[in-house]
Parts: sequence; structure tokens; C-alpha cells
Amino acid sequence: MNYGENFENAIDGSKQPFLQKSMPEKSSSTHGVSAMFRGSTATAILCTLIVAMGPLQFGFTIGYSSPVQDDITSDLSLTVSQYSLFGSLSNVGAMVGAIASGKIADCIGRKGALIVAAIPSIVGWLAIAFTKVPVYIAEIAPKHLRGALGTVNQLSITIGIMLAYLFGLLVSWRLLAVIGLVPSVLLLIGLCIIPESPRWLAKIGRESDFEASLRALRGPDADISVEEDEIKTAVEANQQQTRFKISDLIERRYALPLTIGIGLLLLQQLSGINAIMFYGTYIFKSAGVSSSKVANLGLGAIQVVMTAFTAWLMDKAGRRLLLMISAGGMAICLFLVGLAFFLETHVTAASDETPYSILALTGVLVYIVSFSLGIGAIPWIIMSEILPVNVKDVGGSIATLINWLSSFAVTMTVNLLLEWSTSGTFWIYALVAAFTVLFVALWVPETKGRTLEEIQSSFQ
Repeated sequence: MNYGENFENAIDGSKQPFLQKSMPEKSSSTHGVSAMFRGSTATAILCTLIVAMGPLQFGFTIGYSSPVQDDITSDLSLTVSQYSLFGSLSNVGAMVGAIASGKIADCIGRKGALIVAAIPSIVGWLAIAFTKVPVYIAEIAPKHLRGALGTVNQLSITIGIMLAYLFGLLVSWRLLAVIGLVPSVLLLIGLCIIPESPRWLAKIGRESDFEASLRALRGPDADISVEEDEIKTAVEANQQQTRFKISDLIERRYALPLTIGIGLLLLQQLSGINAIMFYGTYIFKSAGVSSSKVANLGLGAIQVVMTAFTAWLMDKAGRRLLLMISAGGMAICLFLVGLAFFLETHVTAASDETPYSILALTGVLVYIVSFSLGIGAIPWIIMSEILPVNVKDVGGSIATLINWLSSFAVTMTVNLLLEWSTSGTFWIYALVAAFTVLFVALWVPETKGRTLEEIQSSFQ
């Protein structure tokens, strides 16, 4: 058997629900463990925590370049533009992943796509962008957990960023890169025990595997007949729809929601979040903050806490309100950070901490609070809510590609902009954030408390 057949068999085997097969119901020695891991809530949480290693590792990648900038540029004799290229490479991988991820997940399944991402990620982090973690979580979670578990993707990214900042204080840049492999290894191991998405198995007509996977997720004693019928009915309805063509995107019912989704994701990046996350240490150092790496760690910790808080608040306050408060707060903070740098440059030449450096530090930290309150996670949620089912793969890939393309542009140019004018750089980002408030007020619908059908019919 050749290597291609071996890989094909491995992917095929990944579709089987290992949890369901490996925990016999009658064994008294394993009955307690089986009951713990095969119940609806426990199994969904276990599967979510395993696949969360993917976004956690990607967050680690985002945070990696900030604490190691001085060491890498010194050891490798890199110029500002060369390090900017290095810091933006993960966005190139994400762009490639955005184009290919939908087709890969459809062809070999959600677990198969995760395996394809995790294996090459051990030797190069870029392939992790292939993962379809939010899709997998949404498709395996029971209804009462879908909202809470759906936020784990963004929360894991922020935890990964914070861990990169933490370990960046303690180890060299080479060892930090090795530590970055750990989540991918854990992901590969964990994928051996979790089931494939039952909805994908139903879509490709694997009836027995579909039922076994759903049974493994919901527990041996659960009544899965209603959910089974709902999934089969939805799959049959989708298959009966006329095949979608790219040219259909010009129709208002598709063009308007896609424009809103792309606009939110574009503005999310152009407001400078990855510039600060990638180069936070440099920004704090330029502001005269003596413990710049420690301040950067505090920045990462705040983002984790606020992302978790937003997950709780989102369905209570609504999407539009949080987006406008978030973008408005970001605009004010970015203006104040730019003002601090302007005053630092033109009013005082002191290298130690000054009131201006305190203003810059406070502004950046409150900016992260504001970003995490809405702009960080909500654009992705709104995009998944407003796009019709038959355009989600194509439209989602286009929107994600533009998001990472703009992220690449920001991370590639931020060092050059900072060399040009530090205050001017932050004022440019402030203008983008201010425009975001206007964009949300005029174009973005409120989706809280509405069914997907109600939201999508409003664009007809």
C-alpha cells in the first residue's frame, strides 16, 4: 500500500466516532468513564476543548512576534521591513486557508480538515488556517450549549496570544517557537478520540456513521430521533436547492449581507488590532514604558477576560449596541494614544516614564477592552447569521480572505508607519474606528432574538 492510500485510509478512519466505539456500555470497569464522556454536555465540551487547540495555537502565532522582536532582529540582523514581512507571514497562511478551507472540509470532513491543518502545522504554523473549528463546534453542540461553546474559538485565540506573551518573558525566541508546537500535537492526539460532525456525515450519505456519531455525542440513552429527523430534513432541503453560482452574488439578497459581513471584517482589521497585538512590546517601549513586555502580558490577559465577558453579555445587550460602544471606545482610545505619542515627541525628550507614557499605556489597554467588547468576536457571528445557507461557503471564504488580506496589509505596514509618524499611525486607526460606528449605525441589522430565517428574509 502506498503513502497516498495510507493517508486516505487515515482520513477515512477519522470519520468514525472513536468515543462511541471505544467505550462499551456494559463494561463495569469503564461504565463511570463512559457515562462521563458520552453524555450530551460532557462530550460536547470535551470535543470543543480538543478542537480549541487549533485557534489557541493560531493565537500563539499572533502573539509570538511581539515579545521576540528585539531578539530576532538583533540575532538575525533583520531590518524593519524584513521583520514586518516575518510578522505578517501568518496572515498569508490564513489567506490561503480561507480560500481552501470550505472545499477541504466538504470533501474530507470537519475532522479531516483539522488533521490536514495540524500535521503540517508541526513544521510550519501557517497551515492551521485550514481549520474549520467554528463550523465543527456549531455542528456537534447541543442546542442549549451552542451559543456558549461557539465563543470558545475567539476565546482560545486570546488565550494563545496571552500565553505567547507570558512565555516570551521567560524563554528565548527559539524555544518559544518550539513551545508553539504543543497545541498542534495535542490537537492531533485529541482528534483520535472525538467523532466526526454528524451533519457532514448525513450530507455525504453515510447513514450508519451519521447515526453512530450522533449517538456518541448525545449519549447511549438519549432520544436522538427528533434531532436526527431535523438534520436529515435540512440536508435534503439543501440538496434540492438550485446550485449556487458566483454570478448570483450581485443579487441584492446576497450582495447586501455579504457587503455588511465583509465591511465589518475589513474594518475590524483596519482599526489596527493586529498592529498592536503583533508589535505591542515595541509600541510600549516607544511610549517610554520601562516594563514593556510585562505591559504586553497585561494586555493579553485583559483581552482574555473581556472576551469571556462578551460571550455572557452578547445575547443580553444585542449586537449593534455592543459594536457601536466597542468601535466608539476604540476611536477615543486610539486618538488618546496618538496624542500621547505626539506630546512625548514634541513636549519632552525624557526616556523614563512620563505622564504621556502612562496615557499611552492606559489608552492601549482600554482599547483592548473596547475591541474585545464587540469588534473582536461579533463580526464573525453576524456574518454567520446574515449569510443564507447556500452562500455561506463561498461568501464566508470571500469575507475571511479579505479579512486576512487586510490583516496582512496592516501588519506589513505598521512598522513602516510607526517609523513615519507614531502619532499619525494611531490617528489613522482612530478614523477607521470612528467610521465603523457610522457603518454599524447605517447598515448592520440587529440579529438578537431573531431566527436565521427572519434575519435572512429581511434582505429579500
